[in-house]
Amino acid sequence: MNKYIIRLNTKRCIGCHACEIHCKTNKELPPGPILCEIRHEPLRMVKGFPKTITHFKSCHHCEDPLCIPVCPTESMKKRDDGIVYIDEEKCIGCMSCADICPWDSPQFNPETKKAVKCDYCMDRLDNGLKPACVTLCTAHALQLFTLQAV
Repeated sequence: MNKYIIRLNTKRCIGCHACEIHCKTNKELPPGPILCEIRHEPLRMVKGFPKTITHFKSCHHCEDPLCIPVCPTESMKKRDDGIVYIDEEKCIGCMSCADICPWDSPQFNPETKKAVKCDYCMDRLDNGLKPACVTLCTAHALQLFTLQAV
């Protein structure tokens, strides 16, 4: 079974945040939850200009996710391909998953009153498409890699 990972090429990223916008659009999210995020953190000053480091923040789809066993309704699940996702039908919005996640990946959706998180746009993957953030990255800085599981 294949495993997925999204990688940011920091040399290509122009900080346009198109990935964030298209993620929110694809998931029909209201203001508030951010499932993928580009962060520019200052490192130091170089010749009077700030030198920054850029990170792509999203769910890590952990090998042994802490969010799954703490979910009281068993709505947190992991597919064979490693994608950790939320069964929205079962989620009650208690946010136990967010409380334990070291990456702050699960977010509260104020419209549905449930947790939401990056699932690599698994509906798109299942139809042979790439995640919205990767497909619509203006500078082609985000790449989806498929790792062969052994």
